[in-house]
Amino acid sequence: MLTELGTILGVWAHPDDEAYLSGGLMALARDAGSRVVCVTATRGERGTPDPHTWPPHRLAERRTTELDACLRLLGVEEHHWLGYPDGRCAEIPPSAAVDRLSTLIAEIRPDTVVSFGPDGNTGHPDHQAVARWTATAVDHAAPAHTRLLQTAVSATWADRWRTVNDRFRIFLPGYPKTRPEQALTLHLTLDEPTVDRKLRALAAQTTQTSALIAEMGPAAYAAWIAEEAFTEAAPLPHHPCPRCWWNPDEARWRCATPS
Repeated sequence: MLTELGTILGVWAHPDDEAYLSGGLMALARDAGSRVVCVTATRGERGTPDPHTWPPHRLAERRTTELDACLRLLGVEEHHWLGYPDGRCAEIPPSAAVDRLSTLIAEIRPDTVVSFGPDGNTGHPDHQAVARWTATAVDHAAPAHTRLLQTAVSATWADRWRTVNDRFRIFLPGYPKTRPEQALTLHLTLDEPTVDRKLRALAAQTTQTSALIAEMGPAAYAAWIAEEAFTEAAPLPHHPCPRCWWNPDEARWRCATPS
């Protein structure tokens, strides 16, 4: 199944999104000989409850190093930063972000693009902005055969881990938006070696994961991250203007330069 995905391009908002949501997928695809490219919109410089110890410039540097180590463990050798500010992706002009991604897509020519769905998985506004950019860029620049797989939260996983998710405030209020098993296009339950590899990759992102792993315990944390789920996005309605972007909340194209 994974070999059918061909060249995979993952587009994410912050360091650690890629590992949490597709670490197993990337590792298994690389083991199968597939090309995997990762794009990260921000360096996650505001991702800390302790900005005194981790001011933005210092945390950005640390998370850059952490993501490099994480991707090496997953076997991913190609990575691109977009350089946008953490927590402010929704303020970026969509046409500018779409242009950046469209250029990368035209160069990479992926068979499969993996990113957030419109809900952003956890409800994070940065995730939702990246989802909008990615869907639009795939429509504008990807080869006709390219698939867009969007992350999903299965209802069974959400039920199993409800107490943990609530305790650690994994999702914003009103999230997750769960999907039944039959609605998933790709649902991976990772084997033990792949879960161990994913755990080590996430553990490399120490500033984001060390406290959670210690609090949960490695065994429970490994079980918690052992599932990855995706749905296939439907093609967007045809729109000839390359300067427009798709707004999923309104289910319509929005003009970047309205008259």
